[in-house]
Amino acid sequence: MKPEHKDLHVYNTLTAQKEPFSTIIPGYVGMYVCGPTVYSDVHLGNCRTFISFDVIYRYLKHLGYKVRYVRNITDVGHLEGDADIGAEDKISKKARLEKIEPMEVTQRYTLGFHDMMQIFNIAPPDIEPRATGHIIEQIDMVQKILDNGFAYVVNGSVYFDTQKFANESNIEGYNYGKLSGRILEDLFTETRDLKNQGEKRNASDFAIWIKAAPEHIMKWKSPWSIGFPGWHLECSAMSTKYLGETFDIHGGGGDLKFPHHENEIAQNAGSCGKQPAKYWLHGNMLLLNGKKMSKSDGNSITPQELFAGGSEHISKGYSPMMARFLMLLSHYTNPLDLTNKALSDAEKGYDKLTEMYNKLQELVPNNDAPEFDYAAFKKKFYSAMNDNFNSPLLISHLYGLSTEVNKRISGEGISAHDLEQVKSLVEEFMIDVLGLRLETQTTSNQGVENELMELILELRAQAKSNKDFGTADLIRNKLSDLNITLKDSREGTEWSYE
Repeated sequence: MKPEHKDLHVYNTLTAQKEPFSTIIPGYVGMYVCGPTVYSDVHLGNCRTFISFDVIYRYLKHLGYKVRYVRNITDVGHLEGDADIGAEDKISKKARLEKIEPMEVTQRYTLGFHDMMQIFNIAPPDIEPRATGHIIEQIDMVQKILDNGFAYVVNGSVYFDTQKFANESNIEGYNYGKLSGRILEDLFTETRDLKNQGEKRNASDFAIWIKAAPEHIMKWKSPWSIGFPGWHLECSAMSTKYLGETFDIHGGGGDLKFPHHENEIAQNAGSCGKQPAKYWLHGNMLLLNGKKMSKSDGNSITPQELFAGGSEHISKGYSPMMARFLMLLSHYTNPLDLTNKALSDAEKGYDKLTEMYNKLQELVPNNDAPEFDYAAFKKKFYSAMNDNFNSPLLISHLYGLSTEVNKRISGEGISAHDLEQVKSLVEEFMIDVLGLRLETQTTSNQGVENELMELILELRAQAKSNKDFGTADLIRNKLSDLNITLKDSREGTEWSYE
């Protein structure tokens, strides 16, 4: 365990303050993060959330903690509009519209989700449970909540009694609504025009088991009816199964604070009398040109469009690692606005750090060089990450290191010992912690690049010779998109990076 682990502080949504991080079991971290509902392709906002918790996971392991990271797959129970009754299951709806089995839907989009996580270099969780694989555990939890008097059965559906829970539960440091900042009295008076709304004793009550209509595809036998679990129930049951009744970190997107996470806490407390997680961490949203992403408004962009540049909202495509880097330039608790300028600025910063990394790999040490104070940078790096995983501050310190490295390269150089320490520091924080997949650009790689450019220029020259000016212009424009400038002269064509 690195000594720096004692300095780690995290922002706890439940207490609305930054707190020193200490684990329930010394040296071990149990972390649960809400995963995707696999009825469609994962969107960039989800990717930002999973990148944020990937860095948290990586840094905790870097500090020496043994981490059990659980991230679920929701493949049943998540209803349209995030409702808990009176709506259709998102996966069942997709299956009905496409005339395929629900498991075909979940398999397709789970595989797509995994592919996108690999593209963004997001490490897989230690356990990835599916809701459909834990129906027994969910039924058991419903029964415990009923036995404790915090739920009731109406016409085969089971509802959590929020008012009784608020009046009779005795969970230290928690009352229903605390996580999301909702006032319970306001929730009691809310009304929604939904099917079966009249079955509830209070408008704030929510379904933990739903009786299935005859035409409903995904359903299971239970003591109360043939039906399916409520959306919130799966995470309570699976986090408890793999991490215990209490664990260290529960994370997810900020949009899950209510009702999903608030109801999770109520379910856990209602079944075993304990608030499940010690620290609640929430990421913030990804905006596009200052507005919330929305397919219906045309203000959206997919990961594939970001990589290929196939969107009206951006001027060109960017690599997955550059996109990951952009995500880390804003603190995970703050909104991030995806704009052309933000992407362009991020690319310059990413290229600067990549250039430093490559220079360090090829630098010939000078043992007569004065001491390089790498320890000062190391202290800054840890200080940034220990401040609630402050990746933008860490990156700013990496910029400072890059400036110092360039000064030494053009001046007195770096000794062999210091060079190894600096290289190790860069690799630990850029690759291991920030998760940037960097490749060394060696002299041989540069040679291949030159040969490829010669071939491209030869093809362009042939096109011009054949008066195929459309192809010649296309080659020039595509190279320009990659920041490569061509200069034609009588002697031939030269190329350079802008």
